[in-house]
Amino acid sequence: MDEADVVWMQEGHCRYYPPAAFFPSDGVGVTQARQICGECPVREQCLEYALENRIEHGVWGGCSERERRRILKRRRQETLVAS
Repeated sequence: MDEADVVWMQEGHCRYYPPAAFFPSDGVGVTQARQICGECPVREQCLEYALENRIEHGVWGGCSERERRRILKRRRQETLVAS
């Protein structure tokens, strides 16, 4: 991974919180992490990074693991339909 690929991370709101805040064990924690991500200036880059790298755990770009799986599934289906 090239450092230039993750320079956006320096601008993330997550830098002000402990990593555990983004790896919650319950729905309340997911909601709190989403709120932190909500106004983050690099939210889209964060989500795309997680999707491209198939990161399975935690809240990235305001999306839980389940939400990211749905996004990937939808993108695969759209690709198949477009083919």
